[in-house]
Amino acid sequence: MRVPRPCGVCGAAGAAKYRCPRCAAAYCSVPCCRAHKERCTPRPRPGPPPCSSAVPPAGSPWSLEDILAEGDEQDRVPLEKLELLGESAELRNLLLNPHLRQLLLTVDQAEDKSSLMKKYMQEPLFVEFADCCLRIVEPPEKENVLPE
Repeated sequence: MRVPRPCGVCGAAGAAKYRCPRCAAAYCSVPCCRAHKERCTPRPRPGPPPCSSAVPPAGSPWSLEDILAEGDEQDRVPLEKLELLGESAELRNLLLNPHLRQLLLTVDQAEDKSSLMKKYMQEPLFVEFADCCLRIVEPPEKENVLPE
């Protein structure tokens, strides 16, 4: 269970439910978010983690708990399933495409990831990548299959 943190803006104890995507500062509400955005300075990002490990590198501004504890329980993906992404030959093959790599880098560095994701979900290559990730993390259930 995640321990609530104090808001980094107003100081309300145990109220911080959200994190700044740029610097990982905790805050509790939309007004606090707006106030934080005015003075936010992004932390320098480390280089990309090695593909063989889902654990953030030492010195990373994000801890494993930060990554896995965000959002609702239904949106979490267990670490074991995330590690399957690094083992997928199909996904590795897709990631060899320089156009896809550029799309992913652009999304990672964008401030408004939501609208960019909507745009990129119209790109067949990006949709193929997303579908591949979903098939690995959440394999489709077999429908209408009679037991033998």
